[in-house]
Amino acid sequence: MDLQHPRDPRPSAATVRDRSCPSGTARPPRRHRPGPAPLSLPAGLRTGLGHDAVGTSASHGERILARLPRAGCVFADEGRWWWIVPSGSDIGVAWPAGTHYVLGDPSWTRARPGGRTAGPRLVHGPDGDSPYTAPIPLYFLVCRFAGVPPRWSLAP
Repeated sequence: MDLQHPRDPRPSAATVRDRSCPSGTARPPRRHRPGPAPLSLPAGLRTGLGHDAVGTSASHGERILARLPRAGCVFADEGRWWWIVPSGSDIGVAWPAGTHYVLGDPSWTRARPGGRTAGPRLVHGPDGDSPYTAPIPLYFLVCRFAGVPPRWSLAP
C-alpha cells in the first residue's frame, strides 16, 4: 500500500494574505504587501509549530499586549506591531481589514551573525521558551479594537 501525503498548500516564502474580503464573497487577486523586515527570534526558543506573524496597528499594540493573558515574542516598527503565532493561525478565521498576516519562512526569523539587528525591534519577550502568542485571544482582541465581530468557518 503506497501512502501519499498531500502537498502543503501554503507557500514557503513569506507572503501576506489579504484578509479584508468578507467570507463567502469572491476574493480579489492576492495582493502581496510587504511583511516585516527580517525578525530575529531570541535564541533558545522552541519553534516546532512553525511560525507566522500577525501585524496590527501600532496604536493598538500596547492595548492588545496589556489585555492578553500571555504573549510571546512581539516586535514593533514605525507602523506595526508583529505578533509571532503558530503556523496556520489564519486557517478558518477572517482577520480584520488593516491586519497583516504574514506566512512564516525561517529566513525572516533567523538569528543574525554577530548579533546585528535589522528591522523591527523586540518589544516583548516570552516568559517561557515558546515564542508564540495564543492566536485565539489575539484574534478576538484585534477584532474588538477593529470594531468588527469575529468570523470563522470550519472549512479552510
